[in-house]
Amino acid sequence: MTPPKTRARALLPWLLCTVLLATVLDAAAATRAWLDRDRIELGETVTLNVETDALTASPDYAPLRADFDVSGHSSRRGMAMGSQGGARSLFAVALRPRRDGVLTVPSLRVGNERTAPLSLVVVPTEQRPLAGAGEDVFIESGPDHERPYVQQSVGWVVRLYAAVPIVTGSLDQPAPDGAAFQRVGDDAQYSRTVAGRQYQVIERRFLLVPERSGELRVPGATFQGRGAAGFFDDMFGGGRGDTLQARADARTLDVQAIPAQAPQPWLPLHDLQLRYRANPSTLRQGHAATLAIEVIADGATASQMPELELPPIDGVQVFAERPQVDETFVDGRPRVKSTRSFSLVPDRSGEVRLSGVEMDWWDVGTGKGRSATLPPLRWTVQAGTGASAAALAEAVPADAGAVAGQVAAPASGDVSVPGAPAERSRRYWALAAALFAALWLLTLLWALHQRTSTRRAGAEDTDRPNGRAGTTKPTAEALRKALDTGSFDDVADLLCAMATPPAGSVDALAHRLDDPGQRAALEAMQRARWADGDGREARARLREAFAEGPRWVATAAPADAPLPPLYPPG
Repeated sequence: MTPPKTRARALLPWLLCTVLLATVLDAAAATRAWLDRDRIELGETVTLNVETDALTASPDYAPLRADFDVSGHSSRRGMAMGSQGGARSLFAVALRPRRDGVLTVPSLRVGNERTAPLSLVVVPTEQRPLAGAGEDVFIESGPDHERPYVQQSVGWVVRLYAAVPIVTGSLDQPAPDGAAFQRVGDDAQYSRTVAGRQYQVIERRFLLVPERSGELRVPGATFQGRGAAGFFDDMFGGGRGDTLQARADARTLDVQAIPAQAPQPWLPLHDLQLRYRANPSTLRQGHAATLAIEVIADGATASQMPELELPPIDGVQVFAERPQVDETFVDGRPRVKSTRSFSLVPDRSGEVRLSGVEMDWWDVGTGKGRSATLPPLRWTVQAGTGASAAALAEAVPADAGAVAGQVAAPASGDVSVPGAPAERSRRYWALAAALFAALWLLTLLWALHQRTSTRRAGAEDTDRPNGRAGTTKPTAEALRKALDTGSFDDVADLLCAMATPPAGSVDALAHRLDDPGQRAALEAMQRARWADGDGREARARLREAFAEGPRWVATAAPADAPLPPLYPPG
């Protein structure tokens, strides 16, 4: 039996780990709130979610009652994963606005913290006839655009209305032929009054991208389920306890071809906006300053957007950072907001000029080509003064909400390119990692002293799997979806993983392909990823080349062994 003192010494490092974990989680405490939708009709409800790691506190909903009817309180506790992991509580409440307009969901107190205020757009109730209104269950479905163009992102929304409680059921929307079709996001749930009856609505969103012009038939969505039986249903049978069924009518879209006069790359949208998010007021030779540009595209996904680039600036080196992308679903269609920062490092003093930024697109509403532009910028570059690397090129926000971090380059001419701003909690986790490493080392020393971990360590070294062995190879369907809506990084990872054994890089992958067209498509993708290639053209070539999957170089069968085996086969 292990002596009590020895057991206490063994438990001490883990007790310290627990205490330090609780301390770090408390230091990095965060409380946030969000709405499941930011635009609704008057009479509908919207769900307000509040997440916090203050486990003994709950939100004070009193400020909400000025503009909202509050109902449907719920809460749950669990463990969150990731850098903000730990025990967390999630609260949810249904809000029904009392008026239309742009309403503000006020800041709520949760323990010692407060949530940020939120905006909600409430539009007047649209008086539109709904087929099936008055029934126990019915389905409404349709696109955001009846006559889309080829390769236009079309939002498809399916709404299931239920006036009776549903115990179980299945809502299915078949995919059409001749278009990429995939589900987007999570279901939204709210209530709405239709034809004098109160319905619970389940809203499911899809993204439809037509692949060819002409008629596109989209099958109707279907629902099959069972409602909760009432007292008389249990006694006499039938009624609401029976099976519930609903079916929406099929819809036919008239898909238009790409106009001959359309700008290239082809970018069909409802709206496109550009603006400077951060603009340095001055530049200093050898120092880095940040210029940030925001793009908001109404009617596109991130994979459809061309990369935003700056035109050359004489006397200034430009280093582009990875875009920060936020994809949402607004007014029944996709919307993407992309913010890209550029580090400007002048190599001479004097006047420098950015000629402006321009992005061409096709207005699907008016059927005309348009261009979004930003005005040119001028700076006076100050001569380098030999200042230390801590000197920063001052950046002035282009509007009240603009924030950009900057990192200066050493005066000697060695330039350091600024990266993304560090999160507030990173320092806490860096401290926690160092403390946990020290405690782990103490525990390991104690284990070695007891001579109990030698066998375990050897077994782990012997049994550790090698590389990707045992993982499931991606399917052709996964590759097709990545070619339709994924990034070039996703496509490269999938193709490398489909090789046997998996390829370590795109260059290694190209050597294993037997089809010259597929190798050429990979080269076009690499130019679009790392050089000045056309991303849309590269995606089209990838879809065509890999429509039937990769074609690998045939591997010769191993030759017969020149010598007999050392031991006869068993």
